[in-house]
Amino acid sequence: MIANKRKGFTMAIPKITEQNILDAMKYIDENGVPTQNKSTMYELVNSDGKKYPPKYLVAVADHIANGVDIDVNGFNAVEAKNFLEGLGYNIATKQERFELTITAESVTSTDERFTMDNLSLGDNYKPLDCYFLGADGTTIKRQYIRSEKRKSNQTLPKLAFQIYEKQIASLSPNDREQFPICQYKPSSNMLRGIFSTLEELQKARNNKSREHMVYTSDNGYKFVIYAWNIFSTIYFVQECLKRFGNSGDKFVLVYRDKLEDENVKSDIEKELEEQTEQKKGELNPLSVTLLRSKNIILRGAPGTGKSYLAHEIATDIISDGFKEDYEELTDEEKEQVEFVQFHPNYDYSDFVEGLRPKMNADGSMGFELQDGIFKSFVAKARKNYEDSKKSQDAVIQEQSANEALEEFFESIEFDETEFSTVRNNKFTINDVDDNHIYIQIPGNEIANTLKLNLSEIRKMLESGMEFDKVSDITKFFGKQFATQGYSYDLAIYKEIVKHKSEVNKANVKTVELKKYIFIIDEINRGEISKILGELFFSIDPGYRGEKGAVSTQYSNMHDDPKEKFYIPENVYIIGTMNDIDRSVDSFDFAMRRRFRFVEVKANDNMEMLDNLDDEEMKQDAIDRMTRLNQAIVNVDDLNENYQIGASYFLKLKSMSVDELWTDSLQPLLADYISGMNDEENIMKSFENAYFGKPSLSAGEEYESAGDN
Repeated sequence: MIANKRKGFTMAIPKITEQNILDAMKYIDENGVPTQNKSTMYELVNSDGKKYPPKYLVAVADHIANGVDIDVNGFNAVEAKNFLEGLGYNIATKQERFELTITAESVTSTDERFTMDNLSLGDNYKPLDCYFLGADGTTIKRQYIRSEKRKSNQTLPKLAFQIYEKQIASLSPNDREQFPICQYKPSSNMLRGIFSTLEELQKARNNKSREHMVYTSDNGYKFVIYAWNIFSTIYFVQECLKRFGNSGDKFVLVYRDKLEDENVKSDIEKELEEQTEQKKGELNPLSVTLLRSKNIILRGAPGTGKSYLAHEIATDIISDGFKEDYEELTDEEKEQVEFVQFHPNYDYSDFVEGLRPKMNADGSMGFELQDGIFKSFVAKARKNYEDSKKSQDAVIQEQSANEALEEFFESIEFDETEFSTVRNNKFTINDVDDNHIYIQIPGNEIANTLKLNLSEIRKMLESGMEFDKVSDITKFFGKQFATQGYSYDLAIYKEIVKHKSEVNKANVKTVELKKYIFIIDEINRGEISKILGELFFSIDPGYRGEKGAVSTQYSNMHDDPKEKFYIPENVYIIGTMNDIDRSVDSFDFAMRRRFRFVEVKANDNMEMLDNLDDEEMKQDAIDRMTRLNQAIVNVDDLNENYQIGASYFLKLKSMSVDELWTDSLQPLLADYISGMNDEENIMKSFENAYFGKPSLSAGEEYESAGDN
């Protein structure tokens, strides 16, 4: 899970004016509202009766006022509603839904049927949303762990645990045992107790185990309490506010009536379910950080799950918050993510472009300029970016050209179908790839083969112009003189146009702008200046787009020597770096300032351990990891950067506890403390912590060794 994902974060309405809102209404009138941005909760009803979704309206106004992308993830529906109401607009509730507000002093609901005298009524309602509003304006939502159901009856108490976990953990055993949880009616007993295990709760509840919830935190805390319907933990949440909150803090639970038959849903219900339960509702904080910064580096100790986290951020962004697991992405979505690992021998030709051996048609060996992994990836993103700006007419022309080319190459026989230029020079096509058409010219004594630029023919077709002679092509491409290939371009163009079919305009859609994520693992292990070359400039977040265009080292070998390389706005870069790797010190300072550094601590990705076989094994791994990491920071010359991450403990799926220590952890720790005074006793303290043995003082260690 995303580092710091459980922590709250402040959301804010952007700087916009009432005129921006009016302009946004006009924009929506002309362009409509995307399906995913239609509101299920509130509607702004204008004086002329027109209706607008508040969040999307504010996002469009932000786009108009500040030139940013239309993005509804920076604030929530309540904030948008309150802001627009402050400007005097009428905001209507779309559907019968209720808000329960819990403060330290009171519990109130917009549902007149609600009463604290009968919390059993919670069986009749279904949760839709839940959040904490701090007195200082901070909004905190539940940050879900993997596989946790969204918007369940347990969301409210788990949010309270998320916010107050440290305060609850510091309570005495007696205070936790007596902590109020639920009282359904004034005449019934108050159910009490925050337990550490399900067994303890079962014992207190006479072995009733179905009515409970388990909260496990990144910090190793585990709490178990009684929980049933959406109202059954109101007393628990209110008690948390009384003991740990500030004056003015409150929790808000949004809910609705259950349908008579939950399997038969209205269209509104289906839309509501899709947007409030299946989707998380907003991107993770680190995803937002990447979108704002363009480039980030995840830094931390080995095994903290930085590569895992990078893929999770990419998945979160590509799926617009719908998915966390990279493997859940479709094949098409995975095309928007690329992964590479730097190493000392990695160079410019691997990353950007370089000459590579190629077998020629006559069997001889030659060299060909080929794009590296980053340039190829950027080309995909750049095409999407540029295509998304095209009008529907331009898209139709492009699709028409592509279909015509495809039909043409399917209709000919390579090396056999003969074509003629205007001067009656005969030639055949013997091969085609993504960039070139290779032709054979039997009658040419000087050079009987020629490589044509496929993009030139494609541009001619896309233009919609008519080309009757070579001079038309020369003029079209802005050249003073015709090239050798133009006469062959013209012959192929005429043959394509002669047989091309019309495109069905009804099936043509404009291209949606997508985001592309490039992950560089172990970014500090490569020689950055050698790998990036002149791309230092283009990679800067402030120089994305054509203003950051540069000529690459091999530009003189391009089909168009004037062609320049740039990184479009829809490309985002994630690097990972081990803090204790010796190569960190040599990491280029010019590169450092182009990235935002984010620390990933050892316990930030504990949910990786959900992949272990069972809860007992997971908890045992957490306990061993926690003890060992505490022992590591107790060594004077070590710190948090040397702690052990959760990914090491995933090996427990295939090896024993003893094997993990001897084969993985002990060699790593030995390297950490090599050259320190008293290495043997330090290693013994690590071993004792890992295996849960009592730690001995230095004197006791010495005496113990002497007894042997």
